[in-house]
Amino acid sequence: MNILITGASGFIGSFLCEESLRRQYTVWAGMREKSSRKWLQNEWLHFITLDMTDTDTLHHQLASFKENNGKWDVIVHAGGATKCLNIEDFDKNNFICTRNLVETLFSLDMLPSQFLYVSSLSVLGAIREQMVETHTVTIPQGIATDAEFISRYTIQQSVYEPMVDTDTPCPNTAYGASKLKSEEYLKNRQSELLTQGIDFNFTIFRPTGVYGPREKDYYLMAKSINNHYDFAVGYKPQEITFVYVQDLVDAILSAIGNPNAKGKSYAVSDGFVYNSRTFSDLIQRELDRHAVFHIKAPLLILKMICHLGEWFSQLTGKLITLNKDKYNILAQRNWQCDISSIQHDLGFIPQWNLERGVKASIKWYKENKWL
Repeated sequence: MNILITGASGFIGSFLCEESLRRQYTVWAGMREKSSRKWLQNEWLHFITLDMTDTDTLHHQLASFKENNGKWDVIVHAGGATKCLNIEDFDKNNFICTRNLVETLFSLDMLPSQFLYVSSLSVLGAIREQMVETHTVTIPQGIATDAEFISRYTIQQSVYEPMVDTDTPCPNTAYGASKLKSEEYLKNRQSELLTQGIDFNFTIFRPTGVYGPREKDYYLMAKSINNHYDFAVGYKPQEITFVYVQDLVDAILSAIGNPNAKGKSYAVSDGFVYNSRTFSDLIQRELDRHAVFHIKAPLLILKMICHLGEWFSQLTGKLITLNKDKYNILAQRNWQCDISSIQHDLGFIPQWNLERGVKASIKWYKENKWL
């Protein structure tokens, strides 16, 4: 199996490379010319530089690869940007690069047997935010149900309904909108190619909040708690979901060779629902920090901070975590998602609940001197 993973130098991409090698695939790490190879040290990895912002350059790079190696059986497109200085850069990095990649592959007769696209649950936006009559949260079939873990850390009675794969997307962030444009492009391009007798086989994955070793945004929460502060916002109930990076990687790779995945879009989480304090409480426990000031502020305060953050980024040319997009993400109250489709179609059973995942993440941060 010959596989290309774009965005290979990133958090998710590097784990995709590692797991693909463990599965004995021939792995090509696609990355920008100046991207770091810090997490890509395996001697069996192959590398290819891809500039998806420029079609002429990309055409030359892919044509050269084809001449020497043929084409890939599977492409996992994990490249993109979650933070940008300018709003228009989200389209450039997430939508235009995706379109350029697919169109160049098509022009060179290099479309793979499967094209797996890493999107985001953010494409759905703040839907199903209306509080409903409390109902019992259903734990997905097959997931280990440790009674103590469920009683201590998960939400068992929910006030929101979960988002499902068939919901109409309504993104409330520039990031989510750019990912949705890529999804729509893939679907439209598939329809066009079918009229030409060409089978373009793609699958879309929409992970919720992804955490784990090497991840930098949730690390900032751990760093803050390590310094005895935890900051949260909003007084309306918040029900959130997570997926450990290894579970996400397993979900993506489980689509390879599976005809059930063709043309589908899947939400990905660990199958549980948590309240807004669970993640920080687990971090606090793993760090053994007894005196932590838990500060909850109104959304208005967060909005002001995020607007100032965006202004500061544009003034200095430096990316910071808090911006207008981040405000909409943090302000969203319902992040529940139904993973029954990916379980049914691909046999995906998450192995990492939040307690186990946080323990592994904090251990890694400590061992690598991040904390």
